[in-house]
Amino acid sequence: MSWIFLVLLYGILKGGREIAKKKAMNTNTVMEVLVAYTALSFILVVPQAKDAGGMEPKFYFLVALKAFAIFLAWICSFRSLKFLPVSLYGILSLSRILFATLLGVLILHETLGLFQILGLILVSAGLLLLKFKPKNKKRALAAADASALKDVQNPEMPTQIPVRETTAFFVALAFLSCIFNSISGFMDKILMKDITSSQLQFWYMLFLVSYYVIYLLVKREKISFSVLKNKWVWLLAVMFVIGDKALFIANGNPESRITVMTLLKQSACIVTILGGKFIFKEKGIGYKLFCASIIITGIVLGVL
Repeated sequence: MSWIFLVLLYGILKGGREIAKKKAMNTNTVMEVLVAYTALSFILVVPQAKDAGGMEPKFYFLVALKAFAIFLAWICSFRSLKFLPVSLYGILSLSRILFATLLGVLILHETLGLFQILGLILVSAGLLLLKFKPKNKKRALAAADASALKDVQNPEMPTQIPVRETTAFFVALAFLSCIFNSISGFMDKILMKDITSSQLQFWYMLFLVSYYVIYLLVKREKISFSVLKNKWVWLLAVMFVIGDKALFIANGNPESRITVMTLLKQSACIVTILGGKFIFKEKGIGYKLFCASIIITGIVLGVL
């Protein structure tokens, strides 16, 4: 059952990454943060290069495909989040759980027991309740959200979103992001049957950095080196590398199941709620903790 703790570690670090990302974007743009922490993450995994050789040619292609899926997922998610209301985007991102579960059931032939079904329902319900706030709470929570948005103002993430920009195109981008993320998680499980975590992490990061270099050259975007002075970017890179390592090792365990891992990953939202309370001083935390308790119950049921 060690894989359960590894996935929980990943979820906790993923939540920490969301907090660090928000803090990092106080002084740098989304693309600067994204590119910088990806590049720094690759530097951190370079020592694994000595253990990364010896893969069959087909696995280089598959790892490159996984990296491309993540590259597209991040581009789609940031692009859609730029134009969609945050509340709508949050609801759309919930579909990631459903996509990952479907892949596990339909392709890997994993079975969902009664507890897993109940867990999936509770986790989904808890996440939805976080988005659909009670009417008597809306004003206070809206003020908290507005305050939080001030912390992440930058040219790429406007706080005022024109209604006309909320189109089917950007909704489709949000769904594509969820699909690509689910495909990446599914490929982790497949790849870890035949290669090591060091091989997957090194080549995955190398390909991901390469895609960003190509993207920057094509788009002719400039990245300020001041981003390297941003301590939150460094923290992002460390948490990203440790979290991915834990997740890859968990995927390599024959007993691990995508359907259960998907529920465990939602522990990230608990961290972001606590971070909102103690770091960003957000209000309305009591209601959010109530939603978190539903999610935690769902996660516990999911691993039974």
